[in-house]
Order: sequence, then C-alpha cells, then structure tokens
Amino acid sequence: MSTTSYSDIVHQGLWKNNAAFVQLLGLCPLLAISNTIVNSLGLGLATTLTLISSNVTVSLIRHWVRPEIRIPVFVLIISSVVTVIELSMNAWFHELYKILGIFIPLIVTNCAIIARAEAFASKNTVPHAFADGLFMGLGFTVVLVLLGAMREAIGFGTLFQQIELMFGEGATWLTITLVDDYRGYLLAILPPGAFLGLGFLIALKNVIDKRIGKKASQTVTLARASTENA
Repeated sequence: MSTTSYSDIVHQGLWKNNAAFVQLLGLCPLLAISNTIVNSLGLGLATTLTLISSNVTVSLIRHWVRPEIRIPVFVLIISSVVTVIELSMNAWFHELYKILGIFIPLIVTNCAIIARAEAFASKNTVPHAFADGLFMGLGFTVVLVLLGAMREAIGFGTLFQQIELMFGEGATWLTITLVDDYRGYLLAILPPGAFLGLGFLIALKNVIDKRIGKKASQTVTLARASTENA
C-alpha cells in the first residue's frame, strides 16, 4: 500500500513538483503550442488524459512486469494511449487536431509521463496512480493555459480565440477582445516570447515559495521562543 497521502499528491502535482515549473519537462510542446488559450488547453487535456491512463495501466500490471523490460512496456502503454487520443481528436476535434499537429504524437516522448510511470505508478496502488496522473496533468495544463493567456493577450489582444474548435460554434461568445484594432506584438507569439513568458512565471513561483518559506520559518521561530519562555 502507498504511504503517500492524497493531499501530498495534489500539492506535488499542482505546485511543489510541477512538471513545467520545477522539473522543466515537456518544454518543446509547451513553448511551441502555447500561443493561445485554446491550443494550450487542448494539448494540456490530451497530456492529462495520457498521464491518467498510463499511470492507471502501469499500476494495474506492476506486479506482472519484470524489471528488465519495464521501460519498453511503459513506452508501449504510453504510445498506445496517445494513439487512441490522436485518433479521437482527429475524429471529433479535427480543426484543433490540425493546429496541434505533430505535438499530439510527440506526447509519447514527454519525459514527465514516463517519469511518473517509473517513479510513482509502478510503485503505488491504482487510486494513488490515478490521482498522481490527474494532478500532474492538471499542473502542466495550468502552466500551459497561463502561458497561453499571456501570449494571446499580448500577441493578439484577445482571450479564448477560436474557442469554437473545442466547444462548437455556440461558444464563440466566450471570445474576449481586450483591445480593438490591435496590431499585435509578434514576439509574444514566437518561441522567444514563450521562453520569456515561462521565465516570468517560474520567477513568480520562486518569489511566492520564498515568501511562504520565510513565513514558515518565522512561525517556527515564534513557536520555539514561546516554548522556551513557558
């Protein structure tokens, strides 16, 4: 049985061990696709579904896979899941699938997915493996969407551009125009803009972590001082 609590899994996936912020894995699709919220959300959800499915499958078969062949087996599982997702997107979200292009099958090579299969799913129960895949995927998706929102707002002056690719024509009203007749800022939608945006988000996370750590140390110091005075 796993000794990892669900609260710790949530904290690790969304913040402390976030694949994009901390591990810096899967940066190629993250930087290439995140020029709009819709593209970011599409790739993020596909990655999350891959993480959940592969984690659960690896956890189910972990007692029957010999250590010598575990990595090839994990890769086979991940590639099978990605193939199903790719065919499904091609069938039901064809226009979005064409935009994401090669980056859907490239999910197979995302180091974060094989890392979670090896480091966590192969050693934990199915419910814990499911939770780990879900929150690791959500953490990655949140970073993608934040980066996509920044780049879309600066590059196009809009939010939720082409939302109909995911939710149909009835969702076009969700598109927000921030600036009328906006000429755009080319750097934001090019790869250098993605690097700058991700660097800003990582720096912001580090500042927040530093402040949290400072408050925690002050709390410990005050508690220790009150104990000594008592």
